[in-house]
Amino acid sequence: MNQKFEDYLRSTKEVGYTEKVLHSILDVAGLPGARLGEMVLLETGQKGQVSALTKEAVEVLVLSKQEAAVGTRVVRTGRKLAADVGENLLGRTIEVSGRVVSGGDMTGGEWELRDVDITPSGISNRNKITKPISTGVIMVDLMIPLGRGQRELVVGDRKTGKSHFLLQMMVAQAREGNVCVYAAVGKKRTEILKVENYLEKQKVMDKCVIVAASSEDSAGEIYLCPYVGMTISEYFRDRGRDVLLVLDDMTTHAKFYRELSLLSGRFPGRDSYPGDIFHVHSKLVERAGNFKIGNKEVSITCIPVVESVMGDITGYIQTNMMSMTDGHIYFDSDLFYRGRRPAVNPFISVTRVGRQTQQALGRDIARVLFELLNSYEKTQSFLKFGAELGENSRQILAMGDRVLAFFDQPPDSPVPPSLQKLLMASLISGMWAGKDTAKVLEKFAASPELVNAVEEIISRSQSLNELIEEARKQNEKLKILWN
Repeated sequence: MNQKFEDYLRSTKEVGYTEKVLHSILDVAGLPGARLGEMVLLETGQKGQVSALTKEAVEVLVLSKQEAAVGTRVVRTGRKLAADVGENLLGRTIEVSGRVVSGGDMTGGEWELRDVDITPSGISNRNKITKPISTGVIMVDLMIPLGRGQRELVVGDRKTGKSHFLLQMMVAQAREGNVCVYAAVGKKRTEILKVENYLEKQKVMDKCVIVAASSEDSAGEIYLCPYVGMTISEYFRDRGRDVLLVLDDMTTHAKFYRELSLLSGRFPGRDSYPGDIFHVHSKLVERAGNFKIGNKEVSITCIPVVESVMGDITGYIQTNMMSMTDGHIYFDSDLFYRGRRPAVNPFISVTRVGRQTQQALGRDIARVLFELLNSYEKTQSFLKFGAELGENSRQILAMGDRVLAFFDQPPDSPVPPSLQKLLMASLISGMWAGKDTAKVLEKFAASPELVNAVEEIISRSQSLNELIEEARKQNEKLKILWN
């Protein structure tokens, strides 16, 4: 916003006066032409958004930590709250207001002013989700596959590895040349800095944008953070680029919106959340999807995160988010404490549209893995009773242990989908012992001939058995991976 208070006063000819201040909420008398969602400007230079209209006053949400004083003049701007978006955002961490936190100066380049809160595109502008998206995480890609444009919820207790998974997915997508937007909603500044440092260490920050609203910022800025992240994602989508948007996390967002609602005197509902909390989240998540832009198909893949307490995923916000997304990935605290990394529970996790993006080979591998792990869990339960195991049960336990060890993946080594399938087939067939995955990945990345050989093997296979046979035929070419 380059215009000053007096400029807007001359153009709209409406001014209001602050009568009441409750933290980030102002009651402003005057402004008869104000509309919901309109941007206003305080004479102190602070921005605000009209959040409610009453007979007596206009309710304004202030987007600043600095509290306004009673009597402060407020002027309409005549337009909705908007954000400056442009290519120069890539590689930078910005605040909700647009101020650059790190990444250098953003002067120059082309900029566009876009409304932060819009109506989601209708079904006529959308396509069926048909293309897979790689997370780089072996267990998720093989057992809970995702599609481009999917809205997949990530749910789990605190400190169960959700952030590691999100960062791995961002790195995998950025290396494919896609744009990654990370909305840090109410995070500590140290946590935001860790995300930035990790992306810089992986050399993908130039494909990423971090929208940061720390816990020290105002409730208004934290509330608007995911909307600004979505607006930036839509800008890059409209320029023909696939986007991955991470909203971390929506539980915190809901808490701050509850705080704002209670301060403004709205009637509380379940768990004191306002009655429109479902609408607030759904109108945001529905803006993601797979779209037709001209003759091209582009997508915004949205990964909202919610936090559970003691493994309870039946809470109000958790179930709300589940009902508006295309599945969820559940991080189990029990598995985490047992040392599983990632601590994803594949039997509770769901992907509603991801399987339609898989080829026949991927579906067959997923089926075999589910059957194997199901048999493994059942056999493990027999051990608790001290039962003697036969040879078949021992083989199931041995294979299950090898598969779970293969799933145990370092957070900084996303694995390409073709290599995931080949390694799983080699592990099940006994061609590979399942050790030194990091070294195998290094050899694979360093040899274009190996990459082409693996892609060719995968393209000729329609089932896991066919893949095993093809791998055995090409064993001489693949030996370099295992040796």
